[in-house]
Amino acid sequence: MTAPHRRVLQATALLGVASLALAACSGGGDDAGSDAEAVDTASVLETGGEITVWAWEPTLEQVVEDFEAENPNVTVNLENVGTGNDQYTALQNAIAAGDGVPDVAQIEYYAVPQFAIAENLTDLGPLGAADLDGTFTTGPWNAVHSGEGVYGLPMDSGPMALFYNQDVFDEAGVDVPTTWDEYLEAARAIHEADPKAYIANDTGDAGFTTSMIWQAGGQPYQVDGTDVTVDFTDEGTTRFTEVWQQLIDEDLLAPVSSWSDEWYQGLGDGSIATLTIGAWMPANLESGVPQASGQWRVAEMPQWEAGAHATAENGGSSLAVPAASQNAELAYAFIEYANAGDGVATRVDGGAFPATTAELESDEFQDKEFDYFGGQKVNEVLAQSAADVVDGWQYLPFQVYANSIFNDTVGQAYVSGTTLDEGLADWQEKSVTYGNDQGFTVNP
Repeated sequence: MTAPHRRVLQATALLGVASLALAACSGGGDDAGSDAEAVDTASVLETGGEITVWAWEPTLEQVVEDFEAENPNVTVNLENVGTGNDQYTALQNAIAAGDGVPDVAQIEYYAVPQFAIAENLTDLGPLGAADLDGTFTTGPWNAVHSGEGVYGLPMDSGPMALFYNQDVFDEAGVDVPTTWDEYLEAARAIHEADPKAYIANDTGDAGFTTSMIWQAGGQPYQVDGTDVTVDFTDEGTTRFTEVWQQLIDEDLLAPVSSWSDEWYQGLGDGSIATLTIGAWMPANLESGVPQASGQWRVAEMPQWEAGAHATAENGGSSLAVPAASQNAELAYAFIEYANAGDGVATRVDGGAFPATTAELESDEFQDKEFDYFGGQKVNEVLAQSAADVVDGWQYLPFQVYANSIFNDTVGQAYVSGTTLDEGLADWQEKSVTYGNDQGFTVNP
């Protein structure tokens, strides 16, 4: 499981990635992976060798152990050099130095374009990834593509759902909302019944905001090579801000930051009644909020139109092969095992939420009952959410930077008189300026 962007990268940490993009896309270098041939996995594994994997996802430890047991000629050095942005900084530093670059790197979906467009990643399509179309759900599979290339294999996914505390809703006499208008009414009713209780917490989060706009049908980012459009005035964005601004204005959101001690406490004592979040959340609730076992349930994400079934992704990671790897074929053989082979079952058993359609559609996966959620078959809801992800979403090729300035722009709507629309306009302006400064052609 991979939580979304909990840590904010310093604005300068990955400037090198974006500033390389114009040269990379203008024909100044060979396409990464263009000379690769489909991997003869059996032969590569028999020959063996040693690879280094940078990743923080905990279930990979067992995957590596099993992989080495099945392939005794292969040594996998699994290293955790930091979570998310900490690793991206280390990876970019190694790429810039031309030394110490790993053979495999865990990269969250939102960050893939920023590395891919600078040709820092190998195109895995010619190595065999092109034959995996249909193996993964739409959201994660689209997320690892940049142009015609495939720059990672999806490791997990984060289709969104509504996690809610059934006891809080019962005590307030409120039905679980199926639309965002009902959600707003439920927020008012819960807070009126208990002024210490809120329907949700939110202090401003880039990943959550873009996911909500995604579900609403918004497409604020349009990317075609180095031609980029940033537009937060589309209908999907407006749908989100109209509802969420009311929640902010009426003080219906707990002013608590996610992943803080106060947040865990609120999830446990009922003062935070819902989370609209990715499918990787169950294991976090089980381990982080054990005192609320039996109280929580999972439902479809509320809809912008009654009767619709639209969701978005929130979080999730790929495993990618840096272009500087000297052992790309063996690296690909490993990530194919981990993300499309026997390693998938190992990771699911360890609590990960898969991106593979076979697992998501299996009876064994969907019929699992979760004691924490009152015996509910949670995966039925989450697997359906994966199938309902809205098509067409794109991230910026400098999304890591954009997310790093979110709190200074949109985030001001939570702490000052600024509105979400004003904050989004500011975010748009600063993103456009930055992209143009880095060599992209960015239009509002």
